[in-house]
Amino acid sequence: MTSTRRLAAILAADVAGYSALMERDEEGTFGAIRALQRDVIEPSLAEHRGRLIKTTGDGFLAEFASPFAALKCAMAIQNRPAADTVGDTPLKLRIGLNLGDVIIDDTGDVYGEGINVAARLEGLAEPGGILVSDKIFREVEGKLDAALEDRGEQQLKNIARPLRVYAVRREGAAGVPLLPRFAVKQAKPSIAVLAFENRSGDPEQEYFSDGISEDIITDLSKVSGLMVIARNSSFTYKGKAVDLREVGRALGASYVLEGSVRRAGNRIRITAQLIDATNGAHLWAERFDRDLSDLFEVQDDVTRHIVDALRVTLSPAEKARLATGGTSDFNAYDHLLRGREFLLGEHKTRETFEQAVKHFALSIELDPNYAQAYAGLGWAYLYDYQNGWSDDAVDSLALAKQNVGHAIQCDPDEPMAHVVASILASYQRDLDRAKAEAEWALTLNPNCTEAYACLGNFATFLGRPLEGIPMLERAMALDPAYTQQYLHLLGVANLVAGRFEAAVLALRQRILLVPTTDFSRAALVSALGHLGEVDEARRIWGELKRINPKYSFNEHFGRQPYTNKDDLRRIAEGLAKAGLSG
Repeated sequence: MTSTRRLAAILAADVAGYSALMERDEEGTFGAIRALQRDVIEPSLAEHRGRLIKTTGDGFLAEFASPFAALKCAMAIQNRPAADTVGDTPLKLRIGLNLGDVIIDDTGDVYGEGINVAARLEGLAEPGGILVSDKIFREVEGKLDAALEDRGEQQLKNIARPLRVYAVRREGAAGVPLLPRFAVKQAKPSIAVLAFENRSGDPEQEYFSDGISEDIITDLSKVSGLMVIARNSSFTYKGKAVDLREVGRALGASYVLEGSVRRAGNRIRITAQLIDATNGAHLWAERFDRDLSDLFEVQDDVTRHIVDALRVTLSPAEKARLATGGTSDFNAYDHLLRGREFLLGEHKTRETFEQAVKHFALSIELDPNYAQAYAGLGWAYLYDYQNGWSDDAVDSLALAKQNVGHAIQCDPDEPMAHVVASILASYQRDLDRAKAEAEWALTLNPNCTEAYACLGNFATFLGRPLEGIPMLERAMALDPAYTQQYLHLLGVANLVAGRFEAAVLALRQRILLVPTTDFSRAALVSALGHLGEVDEARRIWGELKRINPKYSFNEHFGRQPYTNKDDLRRIAEGLAKAGLSG
């Protein structure tokens, strides 16, 4: 058998969450992947002169003569309008790119380290993301309208030496300017708590290690002298071998806490170490071997050690809040963690909602005064109302309100209960109460991302968008990996404030991250109309109508609780200036 060797740019891709999608809907997943291959991948490969090497059930390998073409193709695939879905879940690809030697044998099979590295990078990439090797980076740097973020050296499986890796920041794709980093100017120490590693030898215990990490984040968030990165962002590194200095830079955190949890019978071992992300130095580390009944004491010890290590002074009120709350019943706590795991998962469905309700209800049955369990149940019914999983939306809203009321009655200092109460009040168009509830949540938890987002949104509805914009930027600084949730609110706030260029920038970013959004496109059309960019406004309107042919601009914006009708008229004027009607 003979073989030839050549240098090639390799693109490796797979569908994130493929196994779960197949388990949920095998035929739908298979059909969606086939449609993706036919309508997106094959045309993109043809356009950028890529050659398909191999396909698998959930992915493919392709080679290119040019690293530039390979990256352009990867960006085209990832920035596609996401019409390919399984049920209501969009297909998200992970892509890795590498430049290296490949070997082609007589049968046409291609193998070699160039392919191995690309496949390893694909496995590290986030859903919807692109990771490239240092060799690709050196070839494309400065030649492409894309921002490449240094992720440091990574040890890849079965690759002898660490490899420097770069992530393509999707905000920089398709000629769209980059958003500024929403760093908050302050003297407070900033910390990110990574998901603690589950070392119990049982994947079923993942909820438990995650729950402990989340509770440490919650406790630290109650300290006004700290800036604490939200769980959504710090958990993006879960299960990945990362350089903690790079994590700190990416999340805007000066310090990173990492650890592990081992649960065996009635014993638990928790290890934790605090790292200075500016230089990698260890500030504090400890191992706790205790009975499960001592778990709450261990969590308090970890929080106290971090506060002491960072030389943060607690107010008397903060000391009191950290010392109270929760439950003394471990089984009630265990059900709380199980319920919360279903709610915090990436794919929320009617089935996960029902599981969450079951576990929160069991938690309350074990401890009828458990405020966090009532808040979780209210939160679950709020999600149900928003997503329409149950048959009676009105009933879900009433149950959300009832359970949040119980939570506040059991513990007036439960922050999440006040956040949910704030959202519920906004649905009833009681914006003054909604604002008061969100402000109280921030008093209890000065790092509550959701409360900042609510306040920023309510300020826009109340006709004070310039007050709301800093609140939204604060939310984005606390949750930098989850900005897509807030970009629409930021864009609309700038639109209402008459800052049309800033509105266009934020809304374009939102569309890149959530390609199927009709609402953000509608707001973008208005902003472009105000700027006189009529052709572009009409092009975006055409995209919107293809996504949602029944979309009504007037009906959609008319449902929003704006108290100043001039603000609604200003938004509608942008549409009219583009020669469009809603």
